[in-house]
Amino acid sequence: MVRLDKNDPLMLARQLPLKSVALILAGGRGTRLKDLTIKRAKPAVHFGGKFRIIDFALSNCLNSGIRRIGVITQYQSHTLVQHIQRGWSFFSEEMNEFVDLLPATTARARRKLVSRTADAVTQNLDIIRRYDAEYVVILAGDHIYKQDYSRMAHRPRRKRGALHRGLYACARC
Repeated sequence: MVRLDKNDPLMLARQLPLKSVALILAGGRGTRLKDLTIKRAKPAVHFGGKFRIIDFALSNCLNSGIRRIGVITQYQSHTLVQHIQRGWSFFSEEMNEFVDLLPATTARARRKLVSRTADAVTQNLDIIRRYDAEYVVILAGDHIYKQDYSRMAHRPRRKRGALHRGLYACARC
């Protein structure tokens, strides 16, 4: 008989997608991209034809097995919302899979837009709590990279509320 240890790294990696929700911060202006972001948020900028920068974060979620995703939008979000609605609508509600669009105006008791993209997480805590996830993976929607987030489950859990950062060393940054 095989005994399953709930602290086994492989077991944790398999459970991560089932117990996780990813929050993609997609509200940035992208001021350094100048003309590319006059009418759209940085995550909505085209990349390689029909793709957008946000597709990297969304694809990383799928490749990691995470199929519960919230996208927090803010600045010039129309083209981003359109892209997600048209290109990422294949998730199954019956399987508790989704991509939720969380515009800045939906947060409780809001009087103004959030001042910083990361502040959007705090402003949407009521919605995040409803996801009832054990793990919340917070991602930038304007970064271009490939990463398997399930590998973070291999890190030892010290205590409730522990924070892990996923970083890659880059020789030329």
